[in-house]
Amino acid sequence: MVRWAEHAELPDLVAIELAADGLFEQVGITFPPGTTQIEEVTDAASVLVDGVPPAGFALVGRADGNVHLDQLAVHPDRMRLGIGGRLIAAVLDHAAASGAPAVTLTTFRDVPWNAPWYARHGFTVLPEGQWGPELRALVEHERELGIEVAPRVVMSARTGDADPVTRL
Repeated sequence: MVRWAEHAELPDLVAIELAADGLFEQVGITFPPGTTQIEEVTDAASVLVDGVPPAGFALVGRADGNVHLDQLAVHPDRMRLGIGGRLIAAVLDHAAASGAPAVTLTTFRDVPWNAPWYARHGFTVLPEGQWGPELRALVEHERELGIEVAPRVVMSARTGDADPVTRL
């Protein structure tokens, strides 16, 4: 069941993000030290969760008139149960309901559960020439934080283009 997070749930989502980030070590990616993205969230209305208690979450914002997926994390113990797919479907539905023409995101190009996974859910690589100023600033901010430790891409999915059945 995907729903908006309760404020009291935000601290518990840190463990999900850290556990999910730990999977990147399998492919040689180690993130720089610092706070997690979810620790910086003050508004639960920007976080979709799946389950009670949550087993995964999607942190969303806005960039250039689109919904931007800042973070998607599923606890490794609960992966391969459709949680990520349900969260992506909910993000796309939220974007459509809010009038956003697309959902954008940044992700690792070659990590199987990143760009290839998003491609299976209707996302395509967005060429740099099509980035708006806010998206460009987000990418630059990631670079400044040291997150670009492996090749990354910007991807997008139009809200009306993906069939909800194929998105799951």
